[in-house]
Amino acid sequence: MIARTRMNVYFDPELLKRVEALALRQKVSKSAVVEAAVASFLTGDSAEKLEAAMSRRMDRLGRQIDTLDEDLAVLGETVSLFIRIWLSSTPPLPESAQASARAKGAERFEGFMQSLGRRLATGDRFLKELSRDVDSFDDTPQADQFEPNGDQV
Repeated sequence: MIARTRMNVYFDPELLKRVEALALRQKVSKSAVVEAAVASFLTGDSAEKLEAAMSRRMDRLGRQIDTLDEDLAVLGETVSLFIRIWLSSTPPLPESAQASARAKGAERFEGFMQSLGRRLATGDRFLKELSRDVDSFDDTPQADQFEPNGDQV
């Protein structure tokens, strides 16, 4: 039999209850539970814990990358659809109106950039709104049912 040395330790009452409960479940003594916990703390099984933690983190990162990939696809399709519709429905301007149109465009772009900055600062995101709004569009036509000039097919 292995010789053991007695040691008196003090536990928080809640921690002691947890040790007692584990000892009952495992059908071992409280000393065995505490000894195993201290041995685990002092030995090198932290590598296994580190590997398990890294695996969980990698899984979470993988799911986040998948979500980002979906969000990027939605964003790309949204921008390309907007550009296609805008280019096919905007008539060319005569030479006399181009200077004022450029000035108005610069003014509108500045307003757009300020609005974008506010939304990014507050955490409002188009894709979050889109996911909330998609459920409310059950009876409306799909985006791909529209022609570039705005008419339904």
